[in-house]
Amino acid sequence: MTHAPSHSPAQPRTPGLRGVVADWSSDQRAFKSASWRKAMMWIFLLSDTFVFGTFLIGYMTARMSTVTPWPNPSEVFALHVGGQELPLLLIAIMTFVLISSSGTMALAVNFGYRRDRRTTARLMFLTALLGATFVGMQVFEWSKLISEGVRPWGNPWGAQQFGASFFMITGFHGAHVSIGVAFLVAIGWKVMRGDYETGGRGSYENVEVMGLYWHFVDLVWVFIFAFFYLW
Repeated sequence: MTHAPSHSPAQPRTPGLRGVVADWSSDQRAFKSASWRKAMMWIFLLSDTFVFGTFLIGYMTARMSTVTPWPNPSEVFALHVGGQELPLLLIAIMTFVLISSSGTMALAVNFGYRRDRRTTARLMFLTALLGATFVGMQVFEWSKLISEGVRPWGNPWGAQQFGASFFMITGFHGAHVSIGVAFLVAIGWKVMRGDYETGGRGSYENVEVMGLYWHFVDLVWVFIFAFFYLW
């Protein structure tokens, strides 16, 4: 007479936060399916989120606590075109350029996994060009405000904290874009040479990891645009 195999009863779940940690740590798929490249990039982006979040929170705190009138962004960042002042024209173009670069980066990742080497490289170079264009317009914006008297310790339009907030936040973001442009060119060149054609699993994964970084930079700019230029 055969007996049905006995099954051990399910272990009771540990209550509270320890139970959540135990569930996640026992999930093999959540941790073993991600490569070290993606994992390290996500950890870096998480840490960078805290840095940018701290900057924006500090900016909002300074703006709400100062008793001196805060400069009007529509006036400060206006461009004189044809004898007229167009508020936030340059900022709108910068935002359009950077958001467009996010689209070309997404296409580069898509064609990378199709192993379309030339199209991937061209899209990465186009993304780098759009990023460099954004940085160039930001340099123009900086030079314009510096010529008008804006400094980290003051400005001619009101609260002194405006200059420090502007140069710190936009400068830190601009550095991220500049670094991203350099890496886009480097990885795009490796794609063009065919360095990833003979690789094993995830040979084009560097393109996707670069895409994660670039989309993060674009997303951060959306928050800067909303909090700094529109508020």
